[in-house]
Amino acid sequence: MKPTLGALLSAVLLLGGCATTRLIDSDVRSFSSLPAAPSSAGAAYRFERLPSQQSFSEQQAQIEAMAQQALAKVGLQRNDSAAKYSVQIGAQAQREIRYDYDPWWPGWGPGWGPGWGPGWGPGWRGHSAMFWPYPAYSETRWYKHEVSLVLRDLASSQLVYETHAVHDGFSPDSTAIWPVMFQAALSGFPNPPPGIRRVNIEIPH
Repeated sequence: MKPTLGALLSAVLLLGGCATTRLIDSDVRSFSSLPAAPSSAGAAYRFERLPSQQSFSEQQAQIEAMAQQALAKVGLQRNDSAAKYSVQIGAQAQREIRYDYDPWWPGWGPGWGPGWGPGWGPGWRGHSAMFWPYPAYSETRWYKHEVSLVLRDLASSQLVYETHAVHDGFSPDSTAIWPVMFQAALSGFPNPPPGIRRVNIEIPH
């Protein structure tokens, strides 16, 4: 039975939708001494900056805006004048060059040419002009992103929540990745599971 035009269009739209999102996978580890989520009356916070962060106030304000969205999702609202908690955040990105061994190109590999065995024909390349004399390594640009967040009770000066997230991949777009990582870092708030966990969040491509 031939597919209808409507079915074909639906399939095209479905494939197009899949191509418009990408996955941000973060390795998250969190520690908490909060027995329960703060009530709405006591869920206000203010940001606390390190001296080094104060030197880059504009950039830090942008990162704080990213964290603020994630904090709002778990019921914490910014109110500098009536804060119960202080929030200290960090975000960084680092580019790495990775060299991966490639056994097929350039170097040894299967192909058409003189091979070991009776006659001439397809086989494994031997010591011949087919051998490429350079190391079989490929170069890849890799980007490692990290975010951290520490929540402190202002009345007692005790740290009550700490979380850290790491993501690495091919994309250098920190402005799109960091907000999602803050959201991942706060998953499970206020009682996150112990140990390192993988948190996957899809975003528009």
